[in-house]
Formats: sequence, C-alpha cells, structure tokens
Amino acid sequence: MSDTDNDKPKLGMRQPLGLKRTVETGKVKQSFSHGRSNTVVVEVKRRRVLGPNAGGPAEAPVVEEAPAPAPASAPAAPAARAPSAPQLSPQERQAQLLREAEEQRMNALEDARRREDAQRQAAAEEEKRRAEEKSKAAEAPPAPAPVEAPAPAPTPAAPAAAATPAAPKPAPAPAPAPAPAAPIAVQLDPSLPAPRRFTPVARPEIPKPAPAPAPAPAQAASSSSSSAAPAQRAAPTGTGQATPRRGAETSQPARPGQRDRKGEERRGGKLTVNRALGGEEGARARSLAALKRAREKEHRRHLGGGAPREKQVRDVVVPDAITVQELANRMAEKGADLVKSLFKMGMPVTVNQTIDQDTAELLVTEFGHNITRVSDSDIDLSTDVVEDAPETLKPRPPVVTIMGHVDHGKTSLLDALRGTDVVRGEAGGITQHIGAYQVTLKDKSKITFLDTPGHEAFSEMRARGANVTDIVVLVVAADDGLMPQTIEAINHTKAAGVPMIVAINKVDKPEANPQRIRERLLEHEVVVEQMGGDVQDVEVSALKKTGLDELIEKIQLQAELMELKANPDRDAEGTVIEAKLDKGRGPVATVLVTRGTLRVGDVFVAGAESGKVRALVNDKGAQIKEAGPSMPVEILGISGVPSAGDPLQVVENEARAREVAAYRAGVIQDKRTTNAPASLESMFSALKANQAIEYPLVIKADTQGTVEAIVGAVNKISTDEIKARVLHSGVGGITESDVTLAGASGAPIIGFNVRANAKAREIAERQKVALKYYDVIYDLIDEIRAGMAGELGPEAFETVVGRAEIREVFSAGKHGKAAGLLVVDGVIRKALKARITREDVIIYQGEIASLRRFKDDVAEVRAGLECGVTFTQNFTDIKAGDFLETFEVELRERTL
Repeated sequence: MSDTDNDKPKLGMRQPLGLKRTVETGKVKQSFSHGRSNTVVVEVKRRRVLGPNAGGPAEAPVVEEAPAPAPASAPAAPAARAPSAPQLSPQERQAQLLREAEEQRMNALEDARRREDAQRQAAAEEEKRRAEEKSKAAEAPPAPAPVEAPAPAPTPAAPAAAATPAAPKPAPAPAPAPAPAAPIAVQLDPSLPAPRRFTPVARPEIPKPAPAPAPAPAQAASSSSSSAAPAQRAAPTGTGQATPRRGAETSQPARPGQRDRKGEERRGGKLTVNRALGGEEGARARSLAALKRAREKEHRRHLGGGAPREKQVRDVVVPDAITVQELANRMAEKGADLVKSLFKMGMPVTVNQTIDQDTAELLVTEFGHNITRVSDSDIDLSTDVVEDAPETLKPRPPVVTIMGHVDHGKTSLLDALRGTDVVRGEAGGITQHIGAYQVTLKDKSKITFLDTPGHEAFSEMRARGANVTDIVVLVVAADDGLMPQTIEAINHTKAAGVPMIVAINKVDKPEANPQRIRERLLEHEVVVEQMGGDVQDVEVSALKKTGLDELIEKIQLQAELMELKANPDRDAEGTVIEAKLDKGRGPVATVLVTRGTLRVGDVFVAGAESGKVRALVNDKGAQIKEAGPSMPVEILGISGVPSAGDPLQVVENEARAREVAAYRAGVIQDKRTTNAPASLESMFSALKANQAIEYPLVIKADTQGTVEAIVGAVNKISTDEIKARVLHSGVGGITESDVTLAGASGAPIIGFNVRANAKAREIAERQKVALKYYDVIYDLIDEIRAGMAGELGPEAFETVVGRAEIREVFSAGKHGKAAGLLVVDGVIRKALKARITREDVIIYQGEIASLRRFKDDVAEVRAGLECGVTFTQNFTDIKAGDFLETFEVELRERTL
C-alpha cells in the first residue's frame, strides 16, 4: 500500500499516531557512453532534525562541514551518508563516487583559477604602484626627498585559502591607493629610454551564466536534501548549526552546470588533443586561429569595419558559351543572384545551364563589372607575321624545289648533284614521294632541295613544294617537250611568286631540241634569257653529268640576289613536308625549318598533333641535336601523323601544346560532321548522288602525301553513274580494324607500299575481303577504274537495222494477225528485236516470229519490197499506218 493510501481518513477510526516518513522516491535517468541510457528508482531519506528547529516547516540547510584539526572529524562525511548507503546499488554508488570526484576536481580547478586571478591582479596593482612611484620620483625637485615608508604588500588570497581551506574565502585585499595630489603635467625624461608601448590582450573568458540569487536557508536545506549528489550535504555539528559552504558568499558560480558535467562524464574515457597537450585535464584552451580572428575583428572594429565595403569591380573573361555558375564564380557573385536577374529578363534558367556571350555581357554589365570577350579560336596559335629585327637576321641556305613532268629526269638530276642514286630505290623508276635533301657544295655553302613527283595525281605535293620554296627549277626533257604537268608546275610557280630557273635535261640524246623547248615556253609567258627575257635557263644532262656546275652557279646567283636571311635565335617555325607512320619509330614527320632553331626537347604543335622532339634525323640518316633555318629534318615524338603542309610551331609547355592540338582536332571534326545549309541545288545534287552507285574503298599508304594524292585521284574517277567512296584512309600498315571496316561494307582494301599483318590477313580470308597491293600509282588508278567499270557491268549499244510501214493487217489463224509491210529503210530480218510505234509512241517491243514474202519464208527483206510478218506473244493490236523498227543490241565493256 502506498503512502497516499495511509494518509486517507477512514470512517470510525482515528488517524494513528506516528511520524511522517522521510523517504522520497524518484526516478533518475542514467546516461552511458555510445548513447545508452537507463532509468532507475532512487529513494532519498531526509534527515530528522531534533532540536529547537524541529517543529519548523523547513529542515536545516545542507551545507558542508568545516573540517576540524582533530582526526575525529574525518568520519563525519561517512556518517552523513550512512543512512542512505544501504539504499544504493553498487553501480549507483560508483556513479556517485565519480560525481563526487568530478565535483572536487572542478572545485579545485576553480580555486586554482581564482588564485591565479588574484595573483595576477595583485601583480598588476604592484606594477601600477611602482610606475606611479617612478613617475613621482622623476617629477620631484633635485632636493633630497623624504624617505617614504614602504607600502604594505597586499595579502594574496591564495595563501590564506591554502592555510584554512574550511574558512570562507575572503576577497583579495586591494592595494592601498596613494594619497591624492594636485594634477601634475607628465613629461618624459630625455635621459631615460622611451617607454615601451604594449597593449595587453585580455585573457579570453568562457562565458558563464548569471549568478542566481542566494537562496534562503530553508530553501537551501530543502534543495540539498532532495539532490542526488551526497557530496553537497554535510553532517550537523554538535550545536545543531551548520557551517556555511565554502565559496557560498561569492557572486561567481561555484562550478559548471549539470549539462557540462554530464558531457564530461560521457567523454570521460575519450582522449582529445586539448586533454593530451593541456596542463589542466578537461579544460578547453582557445585555439590560435580563434585568437587571431578575435584580434582581426577587434582591429576592423577600431578601423570602422562596420561600414559597408566598396564593391570591387572585376574584369570578367567571358567565352562564347559559359554556365551561369561559372560566370558567377568569375564575377565573385552569388549564383542565385544571377539566376534571379535572368528570371527578370524572362529567361528561366538554372545555375548549371549554359548561356551565350551576349546574355553574359548583360549580366556582367548589370552587376557593375567589366567584360572581356574571348573566343574559342583564341586558343589557337596565331601566325607570327612580325618581322625579326635586322640585326638578328643571318644568311640561310636557299630552298630549291625541282618540278616538272614525270620521267623528265628530276630525281636523276638531283642524284647527280648529291652524288647518290635515289632513282634506283623508287618503284617503277618514278618519284612518288616528296623528298627533302641538303647538299654541301665545294665552297662549304649549302643548298636545300625538294624533289616533287611529276605524276598528275601529285598536284598537291607540287603546290606545297612551290609554297615553301625560294627558287623553282623547272626540268624539261629536250626530247619530249612541254607536257601537262610541266604546264601545271609553271602555274604553281607563278601562283607562289617565286623565281624560276629552266633546266633543259637530256640534251645528250640525238633527238634533243633545246631551242624548241624555249619557243614552247613562250606560249606560257616564260621568256628565257636567250630569248630576251629574265628567266635563266641552262642545258644539263643528268646521265652524262654535264652542265651541273652552271646550274649550281645560277642557283647561287639567284639566291644572292634575293638576300635570304632568317633569325636562328628564336622559337622554331616550320612546315611539314611529308609524314609517315614508321613501324619501329612511330609517327615521323619531315619538317623544313623556316626560321628559328629546332632543338631536341622542344615542345611543338604540328596541325592537330602535338609532341616533344625526341630525336632529329637529317637527310643522310644521322641524328643531330638542332636544326637551323632552311634545314630539312625528320622529327620523332609526335602524338600522331600530321597532315602534309601543316605548320609547325614551338610552344612553351606541353599543356599549351595539347590544348591547341585538341582545339584544332575539334575544328576538323566539326567540319567533317557539320551539314551544309540546304539549298535547292544541293538537294538536287544529293538526289542525283544517291542515284549513283557507290564504290567503297579503304586506302592505306606509306606517307600522308601519298594518301592525299590517291584519294584525290580516286575522286576524279567518279562519274554520274558510279561514285568512289573512301570509307577510311590512313598512313601505315593494314590492321585488323581496317579489315573489319572493309568486311562490313564489302569494300576492297588498297595498300600502297604497305602490307597487312598476319592477324589482318587471317581476318580478311575469313571475311572474304580483297587485299590489293600496289607500288606504282599508275597501276593503282587503272585497277580502281576497271573495278568501278566492272561494278556497272557491260554497256548496251543499240543499232537500228531497218524500218518498215504497216500498209495492211491480215488474219493469221484463229487468234493471230499478220502485218503487210513496205520496207522503207534498211533490212527486215527474222529473229531480230522489233518495236511498233504509233504516232511516235512505242506500243509493242518484242521479236519477229515469222517473215514471208508472198507464200515463202525468207530470211530478210530489203528496202523497197513488201512482206508479211507476225510477232511473238500473239500481239494483235496492229493498225494500218503503224511503223515497224528492227534493231540489234550489242553489249560492250564499260570504261570510265
């Protein structure tokens, strides 16, 4: 039965006499580590106070007992806890002991802090007093000053507290203030050093709650008796009065709140940096960063930092397209503000959407910044057209390009000049690659020669050679005359605007006629010196090696007149003459350096490819360290095979080179994939192109220039009926991917001076892909032309044999009809194909079944005679006045 049941009055019974129970029951929630908690029932027994205050409504306040000097006072605290000890479990007693220890430690820390504050305050007052005494001594007259009794030192609170820990802590005694004196002007003694200016920084204090008002003795006793911490209770003295608790009179709180104690209790086993490095366990020290922030904040407050700062105007770089968030980052604005402005403009966008340059300019202007427009093309390297200073220019060797028709002796002439035999290494005895060589003459001077192919397919190579050259040597065979490629070379030279020297070769042959060559050149406005013009000409023989010295002299004379100079002390620039994919060395490019010096280790960009020079190889196959102006070299270390004719430029670092190469590759990709705007002409041409048969091809060659020439020649073969479509063209051997692509589209693979590897041959045999190898461009073009013609099939040619007029229609049998004819032209033969027209409209096309003259079957009837015919398929729709036409069909092989 509970206490409330005992308190109820019962009928017919008096309330029993007895004392009120002093046991209070409550619930206490225990908190453990890792977020665990437990609720236990705690019974607290109140102490009965017997004496004059027993009848009072409130019990005596629970305060700490002052420890007596005798050892007999030691068991006082256990005596106070004795009545409640049997009521607690071992876990509760352990928690209670931990709380008591924590409270004692916190009290000790608080006392130590107060002692430090008192000592610091006393030291500050002592320093102040000494400074005042020093200032008075400095201001006193020279007469001897009376001896002043020393001021009594302030009694520190720390020793008193240490001597009598049970007594209430007295407040620190203030230092005696000096006697008031008349105001005296303070002046600095010039003989003494200047006082040190120092602004002490106050020690940061942890904010504490406002002190609660002191409770009444009765309330204090009630709260202390109901508390679960027995350390706050004290045993009564012999006189029945309690000693006041230490520090109760002070205005500052004695210890932190219960919440902090619980937090400390939960973190009791956790080792933190402050606890590991700090001298006081559990006390948090202010970090250096926090102190620095506080000082900066105080500094800004003194300097008027509360005033609004002036807006910083920025130069914002805006490309063609930019996201809203990126624009906000460059403007140092909030992305939400930009989105809000765009919403006001009627553009509901998010921060991740892309806006154009004009919209970005509106935003930048609205927020008060300056815009700097840039384009994607700004990434590309601009062609440096700035002329070098005259004092930096040095003479350079001339670049001479040898041009002319095929088989006119260009390479043989160059071999005679170089003392080599390049012709023997050329397939078919013709040059099919553009070559670059440097010849050292007897006087140690140098000339760079470019050898171009003479075949019509290599028009781009000849144009490229004319563009990068200084002098063109036009080679014309004296026994052959001017040919189409000779005329084309003349046109390329005029377009490039470079001087020309005519070399009339093969003058050693009996049928040679150099004078006829000079006369034929007049037709193309090339007037040689012997004909009164300004173009030099020389008769040479590459076979007999005659006239070579005269040719060299004319080249040197022309170069001397041109005063060729370049600056070798700058970043190199050049032109890719040829490029190929070497099996052992990777992509290799032949480059003609135009100005500057190219060195091993330079980072460069060549077209849409970039790289770093790993090695430089000259025309004789020797490795060199650097290449100056007008020197042809092979470069190793390119990321891919560049296109022939691409400019080469040295850049500052690899990141810049990759950026430029990626941009150029993107431009090429856009050109390849972007559709042209539709027009009526383009639509009709597209329909016409769709009607043509496509002849797919996969072309692989050894050099980039050869690939370019083959693709151009194949495209010229195309007609309205059949069109060559190059699925893929590249440099290097035939690989598995090439065979797979050709097998998917049924295209043959054309290999020029390259072969397929073993794996590619195996796949080609399995997929029935045709591999065709060539080393002479004539054979390649003829084979492709024949293959395209064979794809179309034979061509049908129709020949009209005779014509006749139908005069009468007769009955022939039950269902058939016969036509009576008068042969007008040619011959009407039996078993020929025939067609009947009525008013020039074909109404029948078939064959003649029978041919009769009178009643006899005949083989043919000539013009001017009459005959009768019947037709196959029982054709009976015949009328007088129709015309009969017989013809033959002949199938011929198609040619393109």
